[in-house]
Amino acid sequence: MAGAPADPAAPEAEMSRHEPSQPGGADDSLANGVWRVHGAPLIAAPAPGALTGHTVAVKDLYAVAGFAVGAGVREYLGDPEPRHAYVVAALLGAGADIAGIAHTDEFAYSITGANGGYGMPVNPAAPQRIPGGSSSGSAVAVARGEARIGLGTDTAGSIRVPAAYQGLWGIRTTHARISTRGVLPLAPSFDTVGWIAADPHTLAAVAECLIPAAQRPALSNPARPIVDRMLCEVADPALAAATLAVAETVEANPVDLETELETWFTAFRTVQAHEAWATHGDWIRAHPGALSPEVAQRFSFAAGITAAAAGAGRRVLSDAATHLRTALAGRMLLLPTTATQPPDRDADPAELEAGRTRTLHLTCLASLAGLPAVTFPLAPVDGIPTGLCLLGAPDTDHALIDMARHLAAAI
Repeated sequence: MAGAPADPAAPEAEMSRHEPSQPGGADDSLANGVWRVHGAPLIAAPAPGALTGHTVAVKDLYAVAGFAVGAGVREYLGDPEPRHAYVVAALLGAGADIAGIAHTDEFAYSITGANGGYGMPVNPAAPQRIPGGSSSGSAVAVARGEARIGLGTDTAGSIRVPAAYQGLWGIRTTHARISTRGVLPLAPSFDTVGWIAADPHTLAAVAECLIPAAQRPALSNPARPIVDRMLCEVADPALAAATLAVAETVEANPVDLETELETWFTAFRTVQAHEAWATHGDWIRAHPGALSPEVAQRFSFAAGITAAAAGAGRRVLSDAATHLRTALAGRMLLLPTTATQPPDRDADPAELEAGRTRTLHLTCLASLAGLPAVTFPLAPVDGIPTGLCLLGAPDTDHALIDMARHLAAAI
C-alpha cells in the first residue's frame, strides 16, 4: 500500500486532541450540517506522500484518534478513540490531511442525507433538493470545495447516491478488499469502504494508495460495457432514457442478466436489517427517542427479523451473488446510479421512502454480491444532477475508474 503505515496507531501528539464540548461552538463551519468537528486541518499528515495537498472529510463512522465516533447520533458520542481507523491512518500516511469529521445519516441507515440531531446539509448542486446519504457530510464537503476527498462507507448505496445527487464521482470498493478496522459497522456482510471526489483523477489517486494496483483482472472487452434495458427501466423514464442514450453512444452490448430483482432486493433488505439490529439493537433499546422517526422505524422493522428469515435471505443472496459474479466476469455493467433525481428537501416522507426503495433495487446489486461500483456525473437532466454507474466483478476497482473516465470523455 503506497504510503500507508504498517501500524495505523495514532502518534502520541494526536492523542492529546479532544472533542469540543459544544459541537458547533463558535465555528460557523459546524453549523451547516456538514461538519461535526473541523480544523485547518484537524490532523496534518506526518510526512509528504502521494496525496500531499489533498484534504479528507472523514465520515463519522471512522475512528479518528483523539475524537469520539458519533455515527450521526448525539447521544452516541462517547470516549475519544485511541487510534485511527486503518483507512484514516493510510490516507494520513499517503500525505493527505484530515480536514474534519463529517456528519452521516443516523447509524448510516438511510440514503437521504437527513439527520434528526444535526439537520440536513444543503446540496450545493441543487439547493432545493436533498443531498443524499448516508455519506452526506463527506459528499457536501467535497461539493463545497472544503475537502478534496470525501471518505465514506457504502452498505446499500451510501457513496453512490450522494455522489450522483451532487454531480460527483464516487466508488464503492470490492467488499473486504480494504480493511474496515476502526469503522463502526451497520451490516458487516455489506459494509464497504468508499470515497467521493469532484474529479476522476482524485478518485484514482486514492485508489492507487488504498488498493494494490496489481489486483487488475483482465477484461474481455474493456472498451465496451454491457447494458440491461430492464434494469435501466427501474429508474424514472428520463434517467432510463439518458442511460440508454449513453449506452448507444458508446456501443454498449445489450444483455439480459436475468435478474430476479424483487426477490433479491427483499432478501437483501431482510439480511441487512437483521445485521443492523444485531449491531445496534441493544444500544437503541437502551436509548429510546434518540433516533429520528424515519430511522427509528427502520430499526423497528429490523428488530422483527427472525434468525430463520435472515437465514433464508442469505441463501437467496448467495445464489444471487454467484449469478451476478458469473455474469460480470470480464465485463462491466452500465446502469443508472439512482432510480430518481434527488427529491425536494420538503418531499413527503412517503414519497422519499418510495424513491429510496426503487433506488435500492439498483444499488443493492453491487452490495449483495460484494462488487465494486463507480458512479460518475451525467449531464444534468432539467438542470438537476444525475449519475451513471458501472458495476464490475470483484477486484476490478481500478478498471472501473478507468472505464468511467473513458465513458465520461466519450459523452
